[in-house]
Amino acid sequence: MRIGGRGSCERLGGEALCDHRRIARTASSDPHRLILRPIAKADEAALLRIHGTPDVVRWWDVPDEGFPWSDEPESTRLTIEVDGAVAGMIQFWEEQSLKYRHATIDLFLDPALHGRGFGSEAVGRVVRHLIDDRGHHRITIDPSTENAAAIRSYEKVGFRPVGVMRRYERPFGAERWRDGLLMELLAEDD
Repeated sequence: MRIGGRGSCERLGGEALCDHRRIARTASSDPHRLILRPIAKADEAALLRIHGTPDVVRWWDVPDEGFPWSDEPESTRLTIEVDGAVAGMIQFWEEQSLKYRHATIDLFLDPALHGRGFGSEAVGRVVRHLIDDRGHHRITIDPSTENAAAIRSYEKVGFRPVGVMRRYERPFGAERWRDGLLMELLAEDD
């Protein structure tokens, strides 16, 4: 069973998982405020609303048809919940080849919650899960070089810049390409 996969009953954030493993919490003044859990049908409207805000569209583009269910079926997606309300989404993808095994993370958070540490906390919990429970030694994330707030958030968790991927992505409707920053966290650095 995939941890946190759609349709599973696991929760990340200190709650018991179906296979009775637990994920370590990151430091928080009140760790019960943030919960990561599988996306539920009831989350769809809130996730679409958050995804459609200008601050999220700037980095994620407009939601693809099928979001959040069928647009990236190879990723495991979790709802970020803060104080009982849908606050965003975090996803991870795992390379299964033993030669290149690693995982990558991406997320968006309601702009009303930016700057309060919830993004770093969510990323930290997923990193712990991927290293401790899934056996990954290397986790990557690839924000735009223009997204200074995201880069600072990932650095707080322990990600380090690897290099700039020039002309990495072209936002929906844009005429110019945007550079991305490849960042990584190695298990032994954590």
